[in-house]
Amino acid sequence: MFLVTGATGGIGRKVVRLLRQKENLVRAFVRLTSRYGELEHRGADIFIGDLQLEKDIEKACRGVQYIISAHGSDGDALSLDYRANIELINQAKANGVQHFVFISVLGAERGYEDAPVFKAKRAVERYLAASGLNYTILRPAGLASNLLPLAERFRETGLYLLIGDPKNRTSIVSTDDLAKMVVDSITLEGALNQILPVGGPEILLREDIPRIFSRIFNKDPIVINSPLFVVDGLRSAFGLFDPQAQKALGTYRTLLSNEFFCTKEEIANLEKIFNFQLETLESFLRRYLAV
Repeated sequence: MFLVTGATGGIGRKVVRLLRQKENLVRAFVRLTSRYGELEHRGADIFIGDLQLEKDIEKACRGVQYIISAHGSDGDALSLDYRANIELINQAKANGVQHFVFISVLGAERGYEDAPVFKAKRAVERYLAASGLNYTILRPAGLASNLLPLAERFRETGLYLLIGDPKNRTSIVSTDDLAKMVVDSITLEGALNQILPVGGPEILLREDIPRIFSRIFNKDPIVINSPLFVVDGLRSAFGLFDPQAQKALGTYRTLLSNEFFCTKEEIANLEKIFNFQLETLESFLRRYLAV
């Protein structure tokens, strides 16, 4: 039995689909308000709970052999990115779980002080590595699926808002490729007890993204390049009445102001371990946008 947290999210949903295609038993940890009908239709065992409640995590972990942590923080890094994962690891140890897959973030080890999500994920990485469990930690760069709404907006308007340095490098990974790596990590010796940077096969500049959109839709891009001080202004404003939003914007600013890419050697290592060729961003977008 596999337990998948964040099962209705962009990564988790794809992971559940892959596991069910292979006829694995899957317990999908979902919130009552989430859309889990498709997962239920695919034969997943639906566990409705709250990752902020230890009793729910304890119940969800009973009788499982594998845990895949694919949930996000919804702006609450301390409760969800940190505490929930620590409790999942504790329950994995208590239940004799055979393998724990944790989806972290590229750059988690860099010590960004203004990025609570990065700090929380790095603390969980350390805790998992010291737990005695078999594990795989995947550190993805940007997810291709996150660009789909931007691509649709570009299709309609030709506009692309680029905040920060357009020359910053990035490695955007196909969300389908990441889901496959998550599932395959459990059986591949090369992924056992490894921390793996995960990106797409190309090192892109951020300004390359609207150019890719332009090729896909055959439309000249109108790029609005906004400076980072706009985000700084928003952070200051939110700090007056919403400290939680201010912290979330700290993580957002970190993502915008730094480079997140995998080296060619790291990508070659991924393709060697998982034995498939990674998909380019343009290929992913064309598939999902039916272009």
